Amino acid sequence: MTNDSTVTVYSTQQVKRARIAVAAVFTVHGAVTGSFATRVPWIQDHAGVSAGQLGLALAFPAIGASIAMPLAGRISHRFGARTALRGLLTLWTLALILPALAPSLLTLCAALFVYGATAGMSDVAMNALGVEVENRLDKSIMSGLHGMWSVGALIGSAAGTVAAHTATDARTHHLVAALVLTALGLIACREVLDIQSSPDEEPPPRFTLPPKSALIIGAVGFCAVFAEGASLDWSAVYLRDVLDSSDGLAAASTTAFALMMAVARIAGDRIVDRFGAVRTVRTGGVMATAGGLLVVFSPSPAAAMCGFGLLGLGVAVVVPLAFAAAGRSGPNPSQAIAGVATITYTSGLIAPSAIGSLAEATSLVVSFGVVTVLAFGLVLGAGVLRSADRKVAGAAVGAGTTTKSTAGS
Repeated sequence: MTNDSTVTVYSTQQVKRARIAVAAVFTVHGAVTGSFATRVPWIQDHAGVSAGQLGLALAFPAIGASIAMPLAGRISHRFGARTALRGLLTLWTLALILPALAPSLLTLCAALFVYGATAGMSDVAMNALGVEVENRLDKSIMSGLHGMWSVGALIGSAAGTVAAHTATDARTHHLVAALVLTALGLIACREVLDIQSSPDEEPPPRFTLPPKSALIIGAVGFCAVFAEGASLDWSAVYLRDVLDSSDGLAAASTTAFALMMAVARIAGDRIVDRFGAVRTVRTGGVMATAGGLLVVFSPSPAAAMCGFGLLGLGVAVVVPLAFAAAGRSGPNPSQAIAGVATITYTSGLIAPSAIGSLAEATSLVVSFGVVTVLAFGLVLGAGVLRSADRKVAGAAVGAGTTTKSTAGS
């Protein structure tokens, strides 16, 4: 290999195959999360930790992700996007094995730190490649990619439910799942775009504060993820404690929220292509705000369920569009995406506990009043996602080819 910069030509069909490959990567990534989530009770018993200690341990994935995500850009710069994704995704799928092996609180925290770090770095790498494919196809795909992540999480959780129901040891379950998902991930990575940094391009720093553009975009993502985390973790409690509904109906409210999010993400790309990112998020913000108001002033469990459904519809496409906007906001897409991802991960980490603390000091109704205010922030801040509106990516994709810069032989 030399350091001469050459241009490799991708056909339209190659880019379309890369889209399928990235979608498969998102599905694998989600399946790891779903596989882990279903076995948390087994892991808690095996490690011998209390509920409070488990809560502490479950903060470590977000801590690990937040610290490690800035490294993803440097790894991609050093090894190229395809090799970086292949390596980081493999580390993530294999990290699934670690939590079930932990015999104590200390080892569980360490295992979950590694689990979160590899999750965050692979998350940044796959989103950066998703944005690249979206640019080259000149059509929105990010919402659908995140929809495929949700599909993967559903598949992983379904398999985990079967494993738990049959009393399968989580160490065996996660070992088998990790090996299968590693193999599927490696196969998927073969078709992703192999984006290489030009030889004279400065490598991104190992650790750095997110760029200003990422902070602004991340603030919008923060509002959406806070509403998402609050609704997923507290909707059932809200219906049971505030509206005195049955446990079954309360659980259905969470299902309604998750279902609306999945539907909106799968359909989101067509909507974004037709109306643009800003109008889509602004309309979503209106829907989410209306949903929050319906929850807060709900006269019945049925009305509250409708409110949570509207919240799910309203916030569903915000994070995919935030990643897309970050990927086009500056010269280093991975660094910007890492910044936005760090902010959204932080939001997802603090939302459930913040809602609980505020509810204890006041009430759950007041807590979801705060969620409603943040949902309205999507209406006010939608304009910062203007760069998520798709652009022609420089190459004549419609003519059958697209290009990339790479190091030639």
